[in-house]
Amino acid sequence: MPSLKTIRCRIAALLLTLLCTGPAAAEIPVQHTRGQTILPATPKKVVVFDLAALDTLDALGIPVFGVPAGAKPQSLVQYNEPRFRRMGTLWEPDYEAIDAAEPDLIVVGGRSGPRYEALAKMAPTIDLSGDDADPLGSELRNIRTLARLFGKEAEAEARIARIQAGIASIHEKAGQAGTALFVLSTGGRLSAFGPGSRFGLVHGALGFRPASTDLGAGIHGQPISFEFIAKTDPDWLFVLDRDAAIGVRGQPARQLLDNELVRQTKAWRKGQVVYVEAGSWYLAAGGLRALQATVDQIAAALGGRR
Repeated sequence: MPSLKTIRCRIAALLLTLLCTGPAAAEIPVQHTRGQTILPATPKKVVVFDLAALDTLDALGIPVFGVPAGAKPQSLVQYNEPRFRRMGTLWEPDYEAIDAAEPDLIVVGGRSGPRYEALAKMAPTIDLSGDDADPLGSELRNIRTLARLFGKEAEAEARIARIQAGIASIHEKAGQAGTALFVLSTGGRLSAFGPGSRFGLVHGALGFRPASTDLGAGIHGQPISFEFIAKTDPDWLFVLDRDAAIGVRGQPARQLLDNELVRQTKAWRKGQVVYVEAGSWYLAAGGLRALQATVDQIAAALGGRR
């Protein structure tokens, strides 16, 4: 049996160990699409491979170290400046550059989501990909995840409340606004997206009745013709010009759709063809600032302020 002196020495050693190691509560668990990642502390060097996340971080004033090269919405073009390190592209990260940077956190999502496994071996990584089955819910969840991680909850909640109020107002009016069709143009071709698709926000949270119930939820939409638009005859036609979003020269959507068949639709005759802000819908969709821009544009359209 140990002596009283020995027991006192062991207790002293234990207390000294606890004082040196500190409480484990400093660790930050982060829930995301792939599960949970434990961060040892609030990250200071952040590399972002998701433009929606970059949009949110920028809106909340959170500094970013590294970003992918490539097209960005107008609100994020400053990240093309040399002061931000290039870390490859959304599809092909520069693993050597990332390894040399030794980031505290890597954020992926959407287009870069498939690179999660490789990046997670290099540094703590979270995947903030959206959920097409619940686009708004997942987008708000991702905004809150980033806000909580950097202590920006109050600011984020105030901005989310404004977004939700705008969505509620749109939803109330959209129910009486007739049917809607969401189309994407690129390279002179058209695709349509219905409920449950990547652009299903129009029919889900915003509440527009779909002009067609036969559209699938594929990532690239369903190829359509001008005849399809004329036959569907929506009251509202929402148009995303992908070429404009990524800076590719091509026939602008406004020219492409200005033809006899589309002019026959109710949307055209009522002046209810809305060319959505391409950067907010295609590049940074779901980011805090992009989501507000989306809500503001649709609210303005419903209010006749296009």
